[in-house]
Amino acid sequence: MVSTGPSSARAVLFDTLGAPDVLYLDDVELVEVGRMQPGDTVVITAASSAVGLAAIQLANCLGATPVAVTRTGAKAERLREIGAAHVIASDDGAVVEQVHALTGGHGARLVFDSVGGPDLPTLARAVAADGMLIVYGSLDPRPAPLPMWWPVNVYGYAVFHLFADPGRIRRAEAFIGNGVRRGVLAPVIDRTFDLSDVAAAHRRMETNNQIGKIVITVGH
Repeated sequence: MVSTGPSSARAVLFDTLGAPDVLYLDDVELVEVGRMQPGDTVVITAASSAVGLAAIQLANCLGATPVAVTRTGAKAERLREIGAAHVIASDDGAVVEQVHALTGGHGARLVFDSVGGPDLPTLARAVAADGMLIVYGSLDPRPAPLPMWWPVNVYGYAVFHLFADPGRIRRAEAFIGNGVRRGVLAPVIDRTFDLSDVAAAHRRMETNNQIGKIVITVGH
């Protein structure tokens, strides 16, 4: 959740809310590391998260094809509205098969994963030959075996890389700033609550049904 204050600055905050952190992370991973290009198929797990939604926008911005993976089909329509070209429900248990069906059997050049865990080698089978599996999170904290679906490039991302390379920061700022100004990169707001309704905001977050940021406004 993110809070905003009153005044005319509120509109600016709403336009840029949450944009820097998730967009910087996604830009460095998908553009700088993954070398995402027009025509690439990009599979995005936990697609309804803030990072996942930003990845969908970045993929569309560069002419790639974002494939959103979410636990159930309940969020599919909203993910398509936000820009996902395809939506796969992981509870169906056929993520790899569906990715291969969408790509003519080739697999995705990029898979962007926040889950990790013991199912990582299975997910790696969705990667095209010599493609890249970028693991940036560990929602499943159990050990993740090394995928043996070769040839595949596995990249484990740590956020400090973003700040260790001034060139990456400079390129990310230019790219993201341009996208925000053109309106093609913007945070997704799920719901807005007044500070007096903070308990309701927490209940909304705990349902795990939100898609995007939950915003709390603070008045004087």
